[in-house]
Amino acid sequence: MSYIYFTEEEKERARTVNIAELLKSQGETLKRSGSEYEWLDGTQKVTIRGNLWFHQYERVGGDAVGFVRKFYNKEYSEAVQFLLDGKCGTIIRAKPIEREKKEFKMPQAYWNMDKVKYYLHEVRGIDEDVIEAFVDKNMIFESSDYHNAVFVGFDKNGVPRHANKRGILKGSTFKGNAEGSLDEFAFHWIGTNNKLFLVEAPIDALSLICLNKDTWQEDWKNNSYAASCSISDRVLFQCLKDYPHINEVYIAYDSDIYGQNAAKRTKAKLDNLGGYKSHILVPENKDWNEDYLELDEEGSDIEWVM
Repeated sequence: MSYIYFTEEEKERARTVNIAELLKSQGETLKRSGSEYEWLDGTQKVTIRGNLWFHQYERVGGDAVGFVRKFYNKEYSEAVQFLLDGKCGTIIRAKPIEREKKEFKMPQAYWNMDKVKYYLHEVRGIDEDVIEAFVDKNMIFESSDYHNAVFVGFDKNGVPRHANKRGILKGSTFKGNAEGSLDEFAFHWIGTNNKLFLVEAPIDALSLICLNKDTWQEDWKNNSYAASCSISDRVLFQCLKDYPHINEVYIAYDSDIYGQNAAKRTKAKLDNLGGYKSHILVPENKDWNEDYLELDEEGSDIEWVM
């Protein structure tokens, strides 16, 4: 195990880099406004003065290191090296810290899943054939303790590695992962074509399928779907590693600021990697289940952010 040590002088030089000059060197477009510059984060204005920036919509700001960390999706050491063209830092070797690994514990299944099927179909509106497709692959079941809906994620060898639990009884707001779950193997379905849809929650994946299965030109089962069970993208990059036929990603997180900021970060990572087509899909309401429940006879338009 190793880490990079920076001197105080190196940290200060990185922190005080002129952000406008940095952006110009990266081919970005800026607008002069008095003694400041304006730069767009998507459609949101960021004000820049020297080594300082301020996001007018999110009401946050900082120095050049913070700028690179936020908008270029880099860790602290990567940001400092990026700002100083890699001409800094000393690699320090350190003894690895032993961390206790919790064993993955799959919830015990109830003898039937009538309550889960009722919840998914009658409350969440999910089509019965979509539910059955996932049940047939042992990806959804009902727990025996609290009758939670359990959404299972398997590794490429078919070994369960992740279980996301959702309370379904009246008044329940419980959500959580089983102890020892590995985020990189969260709930996902792998199809045969090159497209993957990344969402926040398993019910979002089921809802997105239902919204589009009658309009997609090919069987929905040919697509791939992954639910991060958060706004992490670990499951996405594990899928891309394990299933190299996937090279087009639709990031379909919730429409709130947290989901959309995470979507932009993930798209930037994919764009920086190269070799992938990436798009951002935005639900009209907060999430895809709300869109599906609101769907009228004429269907629902989807906003694409390229």
